[in-house]
Amino acid sequence: MGTALSEKMRTGAELIVETLAGFGVDTIFGLPGDTGVGLYNAMYDNPDTLKHILVRDERHAVAMADSYARLTGTVGVAEVSSGGGTTYAVGGLGEAMASGIPLLLITSDIHSSSRGTGALTEIDQVALFTAVTKWRAVVENVDQIPNMLRTAMREATTGRPGPVAIIVPEGILDEVSSLSSVVPDPEIIRLPGERPAARQSLIESAADRLQAAQQPVLVLGSGVFTSRAEAAVVELAEQLGAGIATSIHGRGTVADHDPHLLGISGNNGGQPGTNRYLEEADVVLFIGTRANATNTNGFTCPQRGRVFPIHIDMDSAIAGVNYPDGIALIGDALTVVRQLIAALDEVAPQEKRSRLERIAAARADVTDPHDTPGQEENGPAAGLLPADCVKLIASLVPEAGSVFADPGTPTPNVANYWPVSKPGRTVIIPRGHGPMGYAIPAAVGGYFATKAPVVSFTADGSFGMASGELETVSRFKLPILYVQFTNHSYGWIKMLQHLYYDKKYFGVDPGTIDPLPVAMASGFAKTARPTTLAELETVVREFAQNPQPTYVDIEVPHMIAVTPPVPAWYAALGGNSERPVY
Repeated sequence: MGTALSEKMRTGAELIVETLAGFGVDTIFGLPGDTGVGLYNAMYDNPDTLKHILVRDERHAVAMADSYARLTGTVGVAEVSSGGGTTYAVGGLGEAMASGIPLLLITSDIHSSSRGTGALTEIDQVALFTAVTKWRAVVENVDQIPNMLRTAMREATTGRPGPVAIIVPEGILDEVSSLSSVVPDPEIIRLPGERPAARQSLIESAADRLQAAQQPVLVLGSGVFTSRAEAAVVELAEQLGAGIATSIHGRGTVADHDPHLLGISGNNGGQPGTNRYLEEADVVLFIGTRANATNTNGFTCPQRGRVFPIHIDMDSAIAGVNYPDGIALIGDALTVVRQLIAALDEVAPQEKRSRLERIAAARADVTDPHDTPGQEENGPAAGLLPADCVKLIASLVPEAGSVFADPGTPTPNVANYWPVSKPGRTVIIPRGHGPMGYAIPAAVGGYFATKAPVVSFTADGSFGMASGELETVSRFKLPILYVQFTNHSYGWIKMLQHLYYDKKYFGVDPGTIDPLPVAMASGFAKTARPTTLAELETVVREFAQNPQPTYVDIEVPHMIAVTPPVPAWYAALGGNSERPVY
């Protein structure tokens, strides 16, 4: 790949395929449409260049590319066609934009000569993508393609990563290029695209604050993964004797056995001890996290105005915005953390021991998920507890390449109870926008990223939005175990109505769809509906021994099995007496 690609005549479509391959892309997720046929013809003629994963919905193509990017640390690539294809893709782009995921969307468009004529599928794609991409451009000449793709990759991987879009009119796909060669650059798709340092004077001020702190805490987000800074943040915590809390996106930045780990912070998965330790902290160092209301329990963990905040982020529009009365360190997480390590002295051993004891005590303060209310409104609570299911499955499939969780019931349970034995991004939960249905297609991207078995936790609401991709799983015979938590409602929203709107349930009780016949009709090898943990164990052991498409439906207690104001099981997931702030 170190020399120019061979000289030959290429159409625009062939130029796209060849350039992507030269940039190290080997997998693309997508769905054909009228305007994109030329691109499919180029992929047909070059079968060994790109692996194309045909999907059933454009939103799901983007979700697959998103999860692929999270797990590989490279740009995920999706392609769709104009009109409905582009509008469907917007939901997936929104999650990637909010979560800082490097993703390239290639979309075909109507012929340039048809602009403004009301042509079928005509839409202003630049305007459409403005809110959900960090960069977007229209190809107006076939020879622009290589440099435009290069620019797109740089935009996706530098600064705060994010999705980008290249819009190619169908005429450009068939136009013949005059370029004689394309220079490959296989490193351009890898994160991080740059490693800027923070201003040294601010590093020294931040180091002074951290050195003088009595209860310093690091709060880690997904930017630690982006920067590949996992080892460095642990070194910094050891130097300070600092506690480490993570956002849900930051789950896995530190292994579970690390003595500095407090757990997840905030009001969706946060535990009482972790949040209280953050409330009492005097200096908090945010690293690669937005520090938003959900991650900080409405800006109380840590408390605005009480704590001194230091915020590391690549994006000046994020660093220090939610906690403004502190120090914003703009730069690459690994580079800036190393700057801080160099500027700090070791904390005295006796003080370190004291801090580790306080961290251990805080970490032990958790709410038992078994401490549940006993009655439904119409009788005893029924079903298996999600926490028990997650822990059991994790104990039986330790070699899973990744685990996914949809919004709602799966999110806090997987975040808290799926173990992380070594640092790394293996727990994937979409917390940018919290899109329902993400975990079903994202598991597909997860497999192609890791080539290892995948576990995906979903729920009946999400199943209704993404069940079409079960056929994709079956078609490729992917080793994915889907576990559905069924409560016959949009349970998280129903709980908010129960707790804060006087039990006035409205718009949260759709009819039940039985997922098992759907999975079987899609070609799944195994389906099951266990009613006991022993039955669940049997099914999961079979998957562990022979990984193949498997769908498990588990009835869980309905989310209205409570007496206001707050049930114990809800508190265990981060609830409190006030309505959560998002």
